[in-house]
This record gives sequence, structure tokens and C-alpha cells, in this order.
Amino acid sequence: MQADVNTHSASSSHTCTPRRSLLPMYECECGGHTTEILRLMECLSEAYTPRHYVIADTDRMSEEKINTFESSKQHSKESQFTICRIPRSREVHQSWGSSVISTLNALRYSFPLVFRLRPDMVLCNGPGTCVPLCVAGLLLGILGMKKVLIVYVESVCRVETLSLTGKIIYCISDYFFVQWPSLRNIYPKSIFLGRIV
Repeated sequence: MQADVNTHSASSSHTCTPRRSLLPMYECECGGHTTEILRLMECLSEAYTPRHYVIADTDRMSEEKINTFESSKQHSKESQFTICRIPRSREVHQSWGSSVISTLNALRYSFPLVFRLRPDMVLCNGPGTCVPLCVAGLLLGILGMKKVLIVYVESVCRVETLSLTGKIIYCISDYFFVQWPSLRNIYPKSIFLGRIV
């Protein structure tokens, strides 16, 4: 079984020639992560095309936000993007024991998706669903198939400690951004540029 993928294009009159590929992670139900990622997307170069959004299969809100965001880009250039769904790594209030099984299931969907899209960068900011996707991106580099940059932006809500996802991704990320100086003092690998979302 393959991940559910929907392809969208703002214009069908010509073919978009992708220069780079961006694979950001989304999970709206975790509280504001989608909004934060979309704010980051506003600052990114349009060279990152096409854009591949990955959301949890139980997320019913993010797709609408993504479509609204992409619609706002139509006035400048062709907006070409895909929305992919994979199983969620962990549901709210799910036990940690069963989370291991659900995360392994998410990995089963993430590997073929990332290996097929082969993004230049994985951009994420907190949802647990991004963990298997980042692991898949890391494996792509280990196998010598393609170096995938893993960029993680910790949520502005994390002031003194990293989220569980952040603690995991910290070890494998290429760039790890925090939004509070207190976290920069604790995690030397992290990058503090102030509040960026």
C-alpha cells in the first residue's frame, strides 16, 4: 500500500520545471504546527518547487490551510505541490507502548514516499509524524542515494525544554533552530536567531 498523494497545480497550460524539492512536515492537530510551518514557507525562495506536504492521515484541517496558502501564491508563479498522507506516529493520549508500533507503521509508509520523492530538504517543526520521515531522509544519505538536509524548527512554545520530537530529531538534524536563548544554552548544536515564526 502506498501513501495517499494528491497533486495540485495552479496552471495546466505549461509544465513546471522543478529546480529543487521541498518536503515539509505537517500535523495540524498537535496545535499550531501547520500555522508555524506556513509562516516559514512565506520566507522561502520560490526555487523550492514543487513542494511536497506530508500530513497525518487523521489530520482533517491541514489540507484546507495548505490549499489556502498555495492559492495565495498563484498570482506570482505556477503553484505546484502535492499533499501526501501517512499514518500518524502517535495519537493524542496514546500509550507509549503502542506508539512504538504505530511509529513503525508510519516508517513503513515513509520510506517508499521519501525514496520516491527524493527531496533536497525535509523541513519540520514538531509533530511526531515528522520523525519517520526524517529517519527515511537520513537513510537516503547513508545509502549514498542522496544527501537530504534535515531542518528542524522547535516550536516557539518550547521555552526551557525541547519537545520529545525535538529531542529525537536533534541527534540527526543538519540544522536545528530554537526560538529561545535558554534552549541555545542547553543544546550547543542548536541555532538561535530569535523568534522566527
